[in-house]
Amino acid sequence: MAVEPTLTVAPAVPIAPQPAAPASAFPFRSTLSLEPLIAYWHARESASNAGVALLARAIGEQVAQAAWSRGLLTDYSVLECNCDLVETLMLAVFPPASFATDISGVVAPFQRHSFYSTPLFEEVMLNKDRTVKQPLNIDLPTMERQMGLMAYHLILHRLYGAEMPSLGTIVFTVPDYKVGLYRHYGVDFNSDFVMVRVVGELPVLTPEQIEFLVHNRHRPEVWHELLPPENFELEGFNLLQLVDVTDQEILSELKYDLLERDVLQTPARFEQIQEKLRVLFAMPTLQLGIAAYDEKKRAFVDFGRKINHSFLAKQVQNQSANSSFRQIYERLLREREPLVLKDVANSDIPKDLRQQIITLGIKSAILALLPYGTDTVGLLELGTPDVNGLDEFDMDKVAQFVPLFAVAVKRNAEDLQSRIQSVIQQKFTAIHPTMEWRFADAARNLLTQLDAGNRTAEMEAIVFEDVYPLHGSCDIRGSSTVRNEAIQGDLIEHLTLANKVLKKASEFQQLPILDELKFYVTKNLKRLREGLLTGDEANIYDSLKREVEPLFEYLATHTPELRPVITSYWNNIDPKLGILYKRRQDFEISVTTLNDAVSDYLDEEEDKAQLMFPHYFQRNKTDGVEFNIYVGSTLVQDKPFDLVFLKNLRLWQLLTMVEITRRTHVLKATLPVPLETTQLILIHGQSLSIRFRQDERQFDVDGAYNIRYEIIKKRIDKATVLGTGERLTQPGTLALVYAQTREAMEYYEYIDYLQDRGMLEAEVEELELEELQGVKGLLALRVRVRLVE
Repeated sequence: MAVEPTLTVAPAVPIAPQPAAPASAFPFRSTLSLEPLIAYWHARESASNAGVALLARAIGEQVAQAAWSRGLLTDYSVLECNCDLVETLMLAVFPPASFATDISGVVAPFQRHSFYSTPLFEEVMLNKDRTVKQPLNIDLPTMERQMGLMAYHLILHRLYGAEMPSLGTIVFTVPDYKVGLYRHYGVDFNSDFVMVRVVGELPVLTPEQIEFLVHNRHRPEVWHELLPPENFELEGFNLLQLVDVTDQEILSELKYDLLERDVLQTPARFEQIQEKLRVLFAMPTLQLGIAAYDEKKRAFVDFGRKINHSFLAKQVQNQSANSSFRQIYERLLREREPLVLKDVANSDIPKDLRQQIITLGIKSAILALLPYGTDTVGLLELGTPDVNGLDEFDMDKVAQFVPLFAVAVKRNAEDLQSRIQSVIQQKFTAIHPTMEWRFADAARNLLTQLDAGNRTAEMEAIVFEDVYPLHGSCDIRGSSTVRNEAIQGDLIEHLTLANKVLKKASEFQQLPILDELKFYVTKNLKRLREGLLTGDEANIYDSLKREVEPLFEYLATHTPELRPVITSYWNNIDPKLGILYKRRQDFEISVTTLNDAVSDYLDEEEDKAQLMFPHYFQRNKTDGVEFNIYVGSTLVQDKPFDLVFLKNLRLWQLLTMVEITRRTHVLKATLPVPLETTQLILIHGQSLSIRFRQDERQFDVDGAYNIRYEIIKKRIDKATVLGTGERLTQPGTLALVYAQTREAMEYYEYIDYLQDRGMLEAEVEELELEELQGVKGLLALRVRVRLVE
C-alpha cells in the first residue's frame, strides 16, 4: 500500500537572504519561494486533462486564501502551520505512488536545509536538524564551488540561451547507520523550480564571451568577473533526487583498485578491498579471502611476502591429501561452479569440515574459482557469521567482480614469477657462458627491428644444430624404499611412545577416551608393522596433533605422576617439526651427503672439461645426480670444433663416473643410513638439435626424430636385463646403454684403457634390455668398477 505523503518541518527558523560569499563559497543570494511551483499549477488550470485542471483550480483557490505562500519565505514557521497546502502543491514533484520508494527532497536554491522530503530521503540524507548530511567524499568548500558552478550554468542557460554541457553525475557517499557502513548515491539537482532574478542591469555578454565561459566552466574567477554574483538572486527551490548507485560505484572502484600493482600484497590495501565488498553486500562482518592457485603444485598458495589473505585455504596446508578441505577444493576444480554454503552447519560438506569452518566464525560462505582464460589462477572466499547471510541470490554480484579479482591474482602471480625468475637468473641459471654470444645476437636483432618501427617484432628462436649429447646419472639405489622404511620406523616409534603414555595414564585416570585412544594407537601400530600405506603418515600425525597430544597437556597439568613419561615423549619429538624425526633425518642426511659429494666433484671436473672445449653443461639433483652435456661447433663462436674434442669428453665422462662410483662407495660406511649408488651412461652417436624453450627457460632437444633420445634418457634408469628381470644398474658397476653396436665400439677402447690402468675389472657384460615403454631394442655394457677399500 502506498505511503501517504507527509510533511516534516524543522523548528521555526528564520531564513534570511544569503549575503554575497567569497569566491571559494557559494556566491549568490538564495531564498526559498513557492512561487515557481504556484506558477506551475496556475499554468495547468486550463489543461486538456480534466483531472489535472480540476486539481490546479482547487490549488489556485487555496493559494488565493493563503497570502503566506506568496513571495519569499524567510521563516519556516509559516510552513508548519499550513501543511495541507504544501502537501497539495508538492504533488507536482512527489508522485504519491512512488513516495515510499523515492529518495527525494527539496531545499532552498543550492542550500542545505530541507523542508519537505520522502521518508527515505530523510533517513538517508538528513541530519536531525533536517540539514543535508555532508558527504564523506566531498568537503564543504568543494561542495560550495560545485553548487556555484551549477548556479552559473543555470544563469547562462536561462538568461543568455546558452546550451550548457552536462556537469556529470554527482555522487554522494553517506554513512548508513543501520549497518555501520556507507552507501553511494547519484544525485540529480533539479533546478526547474528555481527562478533567476536580475538585480540592476543584466550584464551584456558577446557570443565570444559566452563561448569562452562554456569552455572554461571550471574557472570560477572568469565567471565571477563576467557575471558578478551581486547582479543575480535565486528564488524557489531545488529538487534533489537520489538513486542508489552503490553497486555500480563499488564495482567501478574495485576495477581501478584491482588494476593497481601489489594491491593484494599490501594488508592495508586488502582491507580497503574487503571494506568495499562489505558495502556492496551491506554486511559489515563479511570476510574476504583470496588464495592463488599454483598449477604445478596443484594447490592453493599464499602471495608471498609472508601474506596469506585466505581464511580457508590456509587450513589445508598441513592436511593430508584426502582431507575434507582438499576434497572441497578438488570438487571446485572438477565442477567449475561456485560453492554456496547458506548454512554451513547443515550443508552437504563433510562434518569435520563444517565444524572447522564454524570454528573460524563463519556460518555461511561462498567459494568461487578465479578463472583466467582456461586456467584457474586462484580462489575467492566470502564468509559471514550469519546463517543465510550469503546465498544463491548473491551470485549475481559475485559474478561481476570475480573477473576483476582473477586479473589481479594473475598479475600478482606474474609479478611474483618475475621476481623468482630474476633471482634464478641471478643466482642459479644465468645463461651458460658458452652460448651467451648467441643470446646477445638475438637480443641485438630484436632491438634493431624495434628501432626500425616494427612494433610486432619477437625474439627469434634460439636453436643449436648438429650438437652431440652426453648423459650420465648417479642414482641412489632403492631410495624410495628406504625412505618409506624410515617413515614407517619413525611412525611406529612415535605411536609406541604415545601408547606408553596412554597406558601409564590408565593407571591414574579412568577416562573412556584413554581406552579409545589406546585402541586407535594399537590398531595403527599393528597395521604399520605390516607395511606403510599412502596417507598413513599424514593421517596418523594429524590424529596425534588433534586428539592425543592435547590430552597429554591436560594429563601433565592434572596428574603430576605422569609428567616423567610425558616429558620422555616430548624429548623424542623434533621441536621444529613437531614429530618424531629420527630415521628420516638420518635418511635425508645420507641422501644430502651423497648428492653434495657427487655434485661437488662433478663441478670440479666440469671446470677442467670446459678447458678441453667449451660446451653446455646442466646438472640436476633429486635422489641422486644426473648431468647433460651438449658439445658442437654451433655452440661456440669463432672456435673450430673437431671430433677429437668429443672423444676427449666421452673419456672424461667415463673417468668421472668411475671416480664417482669409488667415492660414493667409500662414503657408504660414514653415512647414518648406508645407501649405495648406481652409475649409468647413455651413449648416443648421432648429433642432434637443441632449442631454448622460452616458457621453461632451458634447453631441450628439437624435432620429432630427436625426441626419441629424450624418451630413452628418461626411462633407462628402470631398465632390466632381457630374460632375467634383473635391474641393469647395480651398485659398484658402471652401465652403458646404446642402441646400435657401432656406438659401443668407441667405448670398448676406453674400457680397455681403464682396465689397463686398474680402474675397471676385466669382465665386460654384453646385455640385451627388456622393452621399455615406447622404446625397444636397447643394448648395454656393464662392467664392475675396481673399488678402493
